[in-house]
Amino acid sequence: MYADLSRPPLDAAAVSRAVVYDGSLWRSLRVVASTGSTNADLAGAARDGAREGCVLVAEEQTSGRGRLDRVWTSPAQAGLTFSVLLRPPSDIPVSRWGWLPLLAGVAVAEAVRGRTGVATRLKWPNDLLLGEQRRKAAGVLAEVVDDAVVIGIGLNVSTRAEELPEGATSLTVEGAASADRDPILRAILREIESRYRTWCGALGDAVAGGLLTAYVEVCDTLGREVSVMVPSGGRIGGRAEAIDSTGRLVIRTGSEVHAMATGDVTHVR
Repeated sequence: MYADLSRPPLDAAAVSRAVVYDGSLWRSLRVVASTGSTNADLAGAARDGAREGCVLVAEEQTSGRGRLDRVWTSPAQAGLTFSVLLRPPSDIPVSRWGWLPLLAGVAVAEAVRGRTGVATRLKWPNDLLLGEQRRKAAGVLAEVVDDAVVIGIGLNVSTRAEELPEGATSLTVEGAASADRDPILRAILREIESRYRTWCGALGDAVAGGLLTAYVEVCDTLGREVSVMVPSGGRIGGRAEAIDSTGRLVIRTGSEVHAMATGDVTHVR
């Protein structure tokens, strides 16, 4: 018996039947009770030759990581914590792989809005923001493993306000029409598949494939004054003016223009 009946386990068989079938991108879907990191587990599977389309979901993740090695924590069965394994076709330049975490962010935003009715936005590159206060409810972490990309997603679903870190939110806190994780997971996987197939068909060209336009439409960072912490530890401040064709955030500081490929963005209120 589960201690919290308001947080039932995922129905792995039902979700698998819905997304794993002949012709689907998704080849397998496995749900485990607990693991250290779904990204680390799939990275190991990728090195061992696992095929594209593996999905690993954890009801609890004990060593989850976000960008910049931040810790991602969530009560067991309160959120969706999962990773997917992609192997982009060899004719797509590696230089275009940087769009995949942004693609995943767009997919999560569209799927969550469609399934729950909660307004969604993205803080560059792929933090999901919910509600009028635009607090963070999900993050995406992508890792390149040889010729594969592992994308991890963590989404707060039924997490209560008192269980959340400062500045975060969940679908339940934002009054979502549904906090049933099964259909939300299916919707996200279907949206990732649709957008990934289009991206592959355009040979990773985000402009030709429409991904850049889709991203700009949900990006909450553009037009704002921002401060960006770069990997070296310094900060660059200015106005976020554009997303370029490679997915970089273009910031203007006086007469200088910076194109940021990585960094942690703070929206300056």
